[in-house]
Amino acid sequence: MRTGEPLPDVGDVLAALATGLWHWDTATGEVTVDAVAARLLGLSAQQVTLTEAQVRSRLHPVDWNEITGVIQLAVAEGTLAEVRIRIMDERGHVVRVVRSRSKPSFDPLRKAYELTGTLQEVTEPTPGSRAGRSAVTGDWRRSREAFLLDAGRALAEARSTEEVLRVAAALSMPGFTPDGLAVFGVSGDRLTVIGHHGQPEPEVNPFLDMSLDTDYPAAEVARTGRAVYLSSPQQYRSRYPMTWHLAERFGRRSWAYLPLTVAGRTMGAWLAAFAYPVTFTPDERSVLTTVARMLAQALTRAGAAETQRELTDGVQRSMLPVLGPDIPGMDIAARYVPTGGGLQVGGDWYDMIPLPGERFAIVIGDVQGHDVRAAALMGQLRIALRAYASEGHRPDAVLSRASHFFHGLTQSDDDPGDMRFATCYYAEVDPATGTVESARAGHLDPVVRMADGTALILATAGGLPLGIDPDTDYPTTRLALEPGDTLMLCTDGLVETGGHDLQTGWHRLRVILEDHEGGLEDLADALVQAVHGPSSHHTTGPLADRREDDIALLLLCRQGEGCGCGDSTVARPTVRRTMLSVAQAEPARVATARQHLRDLLHDWPDEDQRDAAVLLLSEMLTNVLVHTDTDALLVAEVAGEPGERRIRVEVTDNGDDLPHKRRPGEMASSGRGLMLIELLADAWGVAPRGKGKSIWYEVYESADPAADGPADGSAAA
Repeated sequence: MRTGEPLPDVGDVLAALATGLWHWDTATGEVTVDAVAARLLGLSAQQVTLTEAQVRSRLHPVDWNEITGVIQLAVAEGTLAEVRIRIMDERGHVVRVVRSRSKPSFDPLRKAYELTGTLQEVTEPTPGSRAGRSAVTGDWRRSREAFLLDAGRALAEARSTEEVLRVAAALSMPGFTPDGLAVFGVSGDRLTVIGHHGQPEPEVNPFLDMSLDTDYPAAEVARTGRAVYLSSPQQYRSRYPMTWHLAERFGRRSWAYLPLTVAGRTMGAWLAAFAYPVTFTPDERSVLTTVARMLAQALTRAGAAETQRELTDGVQRSMLPVLGPDIPGMDIAARYVPTGGGLQVGGDWYDMIPLPGERFAIVIGDVQGHDVRAAALMGQLRIALRAYASEGHRPDAVLSRASHFFHGLTQSDDDPGDMRFATCYYAEVDPATGTVESARAGHLDPVVRMADGTALILATAGGLPLGIDPDTDYPTTRLALEPGDTLMLCTDGLVETGGHDLQTGWHRLRVILEDHEGGLEDLADALVQAVHGPSSHHTTGPLADRREDDIALLLLCRQGEGCGCGDSTVARPTVRRTMLSVAQAEPARVATARQHLRDLLHDWPDEDQRDAAVLLLSEMLTNVLVHTDTDALLVAEVAGEPGERRIRVEVTDNGDDLPHKRRPGEMASSGRGLMLIELLADAWGVAPRGKGKSIWYEVYESADPAADGPADGSAAA
């Protein structure tokens, strides 16, 4: 080539140097290689475009994994990516070793890497030799630092001993990778196997219970705290002739036994065994020693965490009751799930208390806080509640005494700034009649799933949480469980976990309650899974803080048609019913009654009919509170098959005066109630009820007012 002549084509120069070109775009997943690069990959010597899978099938699997790490590191550092790659044939044999150099770039818009590089064959050194110990991924120091960073991060994230061992088995060290690993521990004067990888399970039996005085490398490391490196079988046999036969069967060529040391104490030993000779240079020993230290720290953290979880879980479980023997006509299920993070013990609890006769009490509550003190207060409060209930007190008296007890318990604490309170729901159940008499102290209202699957929140009277005011009164609410009804009690963790508030959390649970068709135990699992399982991460609530709390759940079912207890398929009945009392001193419960009726009619197709039914209910209840001195009892029932259903609403009071229709003037403020009922209801009436009366109305889903004409209230009465 003469001076001034144009330079030859780059491709011709590279071909003359037996160097191939390749281009890889991870967005399309295609790799384009020229003729030289194709030949080096073991393909026909012609330019071709391959898929990532086709290229990967020609490379050693370990090298493919290392390529990904080198590319990411090169992009982060802005340097060249250099890697040695072993090319495999169809039988899995290494046919050649090539070196690739490239300048990778990352496109943030496509979120893809793009590389153009060269491929050149190199001579592969013998494994275990000085040349063979050069880093597969280029510069030894950079590869070692990247490996140690990845290993440290992976071991730090492991939360259990099993995870630590799995991470250790997956470590791919730069330039030399063991094919057998074992972690030994010390128990008294015995050497034990904590975990292993690369050895069949029966072959580990001789190592399971070995004395520390045994002439075995791991035992010596555990005794002395000094590492043992064995570069050849001959060296192993000469140093440990008594136990050489234990290692001989595995066919390994080199062994490294490293002490697992934490805070100056040797807790065991780590074995890294190699299928080829390794001379253990200072650099290799440095990597092994660093990994052993990280492994020891990870095992210590995992062991401490497992011990703490076992202790706290045992404490919490010991405080939770066994639900006791089967109750005739009733089915019960309960769950407790610690989800608040940190210390896995808190103040949530549930209980079931036998009472005289066939009756029993159910309790659920939550002591403020998520720490050991909350758990301790919860245990004392639970015992006090059982004592008061066993004395035969009514629900209101049980909570009043418990509040006085809890107030004195927290007031006597040495730290007045750490005052605690507790929410609680206490109910006595008569399984023969399904009657539930309850009192509530700042807790969530109970939920009932009716026999037809409709789920409603039952408004119950309540008072302040326990411990705030020792003289608080707790009014009693009486409920009736119909055959097939299921009562759900829970702490706020079931509703609010995952960033939900009370409203969105209730909507999430309502879907599970109404759609579930299995037994009670399956329903309990489904409710917890909806909140605590993987699917819950895709239905996060509107709150940015992603609040989480412990979960306590108690389900009580009165067996009957539609409850699903013990059945795989639920046959839903066609009747749903709700009952609510509205006292003279509680006019705000009129709004609660309206919401109850709306919930009862949640699937009613005609919105106008639904609004009319709610309006008439509000009018009837208001008339009782305004024109009588008595309380009102609401009974609402939906019956029939979809498309032909009817809603019947009946309000009963103890007043003597029967309502009658009037024609109020334009300026009158009352007297239009019966006119509204006559106008909006399909049927209505007034009936004496001994001392008192009841007024009722019905709305038909399939009603045709034009065909039927207006309802005649006097005939119905």
